[in-house]
Amino acid sequence: MEAFLVSTGLVALAEIGDKTQLLAFLLAARFRKPLPIIAGILIATLLNHAGAGALGAWITAHVAPDIMRWVLGLGFVAMGVWTLVPDKIEEEEGGQGLRLGVLGTTVVAFFLAEMGDKTQIATVALAAQFHNLLAVVAGTTLGMMIANVPAVLLGDRMAHRIPVRLVHGLAALIFIVLGALVLGGFAQSWGL
Repeated sequence: MEAFLVSTGLVALAEIGDKTQLLAFLLAARFRKPLPIIAGILIATLLNHAGAGALGAWITAHVAPDIMRWVLGLGFVAMGVWTLVPDKIEEEEGGQGLRLGVLGTTVVAFFLAEMGDKTQIATVALAAQFHNLLAVVAGTTLGMMIANVPAVLLGDRMAHRIPVRLVHGLAALIFIVLGALVLGGFAQSWGL
């Protein structure tokens, strides 16, 4: 349960103001069809995070525990710092793609936008840390949905009311504390 809750919280916080949330705003404004956009976000996130989580599980099976501790600890700290860097969305990521329909355009755009994104990398690290692929992928996917579904439903009216800097600061702090716990060996003694 802990892997699920930590994964959900970290990704939900990290996604506020992220390029995929901006993409959700763009898709909602462009297509004005929330249900296929939400379904597309879910499909893309499940595919992307399942692959990232599988990579994290594979890494833990093939990397020595001491090396893994340092990689994970420094990785979480780096994720905290990266969370403080604001994202901007590229125009191409909004897609032209009506040929794919709203659902297809959303799946492709979100899947590509998540490639190499901080939440994908966080999913790799969380799966490696918790050794529970299903709980991590379910948690990171829920975190993505928590951050992006309101963006789709409320559009850019909501964007101006969220204190993005505060949320990014909180997410960064959580990543950095988790990294420090892993580096200090405390996370292992607490079952993290």
